[in-house]
Amino acid sequence: MRIAVCDDDEQEAAHLLELITEYQLSRRISLKCRSFHSGTDFLYNTKGGEYDLVLLDTHMAGVSGIQVAKELRELDKNVRIIFVSSSPEFALESYGVGAYHYLLKPADAGLLFPLLDEIRSQLPIQEEQGFVLKNREAVIRVLFTSLEYVEVINKTVSFHLVDGMIHEITAALSDFEEKLLSRPEFLKTHRSYLVNLNYVKSLGADGIVTKNGHSIPVSRQRRNQVQDAYMHFLIRAGTDTFVPDGQVAAASNKQERPSGPWKILLVDDDPAERTFWADILRSHGCVVFLAGDGQDALRLATDESFDCVLLDVMIPGEDGFSICERFRKLMSVPVIFLSCLTESDRQVEGFAAGGIDYITKDTSAELFWAKVETRIRLSMSDRTQLCYGPLLLDLTGRKALVDEKELLLTSVEFDILWCLSEHTGRIFPPEEIWGMVWGSQRPDDGQMVQMHMSRLRRKLEKAWGKHHFIETVWGKGYRFVPPDK
Repeated sequence: MRIAVCDDDEQEAAHLLELITEYQLSRRISLKCRSFHSGTDFLYNTKGGEYDLVLLDTHMAGVSGIQVAKELRELDKNVRIIFVSSSPEFALESYGVGAYHYLLKPADAGLLFPLLDEIRSQLPIQEEQGFVLKNREAVIRVLFTSLEYVEVINKTVSFHLVDGMIHEITAALSDFEEKLLSRPEFLKTHRSYLVNLNYVKSLGADGIVTKNGHSIPVSRQRRNQVQDAYMHFLIRAGTDTFVPDGQVAAASNKQERPSGPWKILLVDDDPAERTFWADILRSHGCVVFLAGDGQDALRLATDESFDCVLLDVMIPGEDGFSICERFRKLMSVPVIFLSCLTESDRQVEGFAAGGIDYITKDTSAELFWAKVETRIRLSMSDRTQLCYGPLLLDLTGRKALVDEKELLLTSVEFDILWCLSEHTGRIFPPEEIWGMVWGSQRPDDGQMVQMHMSRLRRKLEKAWGKHHFIETVWGKGYRFVPPDK
């Protein structure tokens, strides 16, 4: 469910957001929520259809809640509106604009939660997604959930469904590869095979065996990648996974809320900055707790468990670096610095204090979320190393080793190598590499990326001359190529 909260009283808005957080945790669901601090702000950012529910204050400076509702109804006739007011005087008028309900402040869980349950039950169930195949006999709709695996032989692509049906068309696997691989459950195991990880029974040295007993080959070049992807998939699904030395990597223990929203602690003394970054996190279904200084953050950390901490460097009292060191003694979750300080020496200081990443505040919203999501998923998967033949990346210590000898890389070179190696075979144009490593600053025609890439490649080739780990694809960019085993 997608919710908007519009209230010009910061305390009242925070109270509603806390109730929504409590609701998410009690129902173990993830909601998308965004807050607005005036009716004008809300209307300016609304085209209609973005929200299933709007919690709307009636008394706001400038444009009143009733007027906002009237204009919203012109954009979206189906959205539910719940007015939240300090007075019952507008109750009758609110229903004239099709209000779903009218609550008096302060709203409480006893009244709000049943309304949220009721609205969720009324929302249409999203139609299962799939794609259409067309062959000589018929036009067929294939659901992603019903597809077990895909194989190509010569110029015939066969779609094997879970119920045993097989649909064949004359085409290339590449015609469907992008669509399938954009979904987290599909993985390419071989140049001729794509498999749905939901239907994998086992993964061994001889390849994959599906729950229907089909054998899917895994190429030597993809073996490590497939193993890592399958382990990551199992952990995300909340399944206990056993590693070869007999230890258990139990996702259900590591991640206390495998099916619920992520809880993030955001520490920043600037209210505007807190609101900006918190809105981005909530729009992706996260539950956000706010603190204005280190002491407030530490108090919250003793009472709550979090999946990630976002920590500003320049906060009142002890600075973020000092607070980070104290966090590391309280919890084993990723601490990410979020700062306006862009100097490289401050970033190095952040990593030395125990931060797992350092995001500058000029970073775009898309890249900010991508980095936060990656760090959380990585921490939950217990994955601390990437191994490609003789090359080992220690993600916790931020070190690279080739043939068990440390490769002396700068922080930028390590980040580039990490980004490329996590997406084996994918071509990264220079501007995308710049965005992942430096944020939203403008590159100088790719020269900076080219310089760092050249140095990184020379170091890799000097350490292991038998293989070129990074390949240049002329006119397109760079890609990581793991060695054959």
